[in-house]
Amino acid sequence: MEALSNSLQPYKNLVAQTASIVTILQFFSGVFICRDIYNKKSTKGISSMPFIGGVTISVLNLKYGLLLSDSAMITVNVVAIVLNLAYSVFFYLYAEDKVGEFMKPAGIGAALTAVLLGYCEYEHPDYLEFRFGLILTVLMLALLGSPLIDLKEIIRKKDASSIPFPLTFMATLVTFLWLLYGVILLNNFMILQNFIGFVLSLIQLILLFLFPGNSSVSSPSKKKKAKSTKRD
Repeated sequence: MEALSNSLQPYKNLVAQTASIVTILQFFSGVFICRDIYNKKSTKGISSMPFIGGVTISVLNLKYGLLLSDSAMITVNVVAIVLNLAYSVFFYLYAEDKVGEFMKPAGIGAALTAVLLGYCEYEHPDYLEFRFGLILTVLMLALLGSPLIDLKEIIRKKDASSIPFPLTFMATLVTFLWLLYGVILLNNFMILQNFIGFVLSLIQLILLFLFPGNSSVSSPSKKKKAKSTKRD
């Protein structure tokens, strides 16, 4: 791993800048979900978790970036917080069950954020980076892998439309780039976090192409099939 890191050192800034740009582009993929909500005038079948979880994880990652004094992580997560807050407000405006669909998940996210930021203030500095990084890894992987909770149903119904294609596609690219950056930094948490995240995202991407379902934002293959059907 150290040899690979050394060979990639000349590309450190390039990888960091590319990862930052692609990550910021990933945050804009939420626009497609919001467009779908606007077209339906409803959040039915769409979870608030990508947005609420995005705010929560971004705030905690911002804290981790400050601990590492890493400007790339700090910039990316500030943008992520702003955009995910905007998406969350949009979701709230169209949610029929505002308490069940939005307020409860948002309350859990806010409580979790407060507890973990409080923990950072009391943990010993010598252990903080390691332990906080471990907590972040678990939370990020849980968020990335959450669509796979319904894996049996997806395979049984041959419908993966519950998985948001724009977010999944971009997450696959982003986790790969941050995996490279983690290797360059020899940061074990970034490596573990993004390697598993890449695998989870790739699995979901494969499912979307195998079982595109009926979602208007789920997969490009669905759109191609629809156009073909109309011509016939």
